[in-house]
Amino acid sequence: MTAEVYRFQFESTVSLTEAEMSLHLAMFAVEGLFGEARVRLEMGYRLDEPGHAILVDAGTEVGAAVVKVYTGLLLREHRANAFRVCRVERSSTGAPAPAADPGNTAAVPAAV
Repeated sequence: MTAEVYRFQFESTVSLTEAEMSLHLAMFAVEGLFGEARVRLEMGYRLDEPGHAILVDAGTEVGAAVVKVYTGLLLREHRANAFRVCRVERSSTGAPAPAADPGNTAAVPAAV
């Protein structure tokens, strides 16, 4: 069993702190649809500071909505090529699949 995780990879010119703040804004927006408790329970993310990226769990309806809102915010805040987003498969243990295996990532358009 796999869960959907999206990796938002940012150029070095994009502040990871600002990118995380935009994610929090997306989460706040999605609270309007699902409520604060459900967003807290069903949404997760992880900062990859060395990789200058943020991984967002989209394995639930809430997480998928956050990914869509977040992508839209990033497109408005930064130029379209300031970040890339790709889907990363995770095993049922929750560990990300090895990034070195090209079969484990699938490029997705910035507008998911």
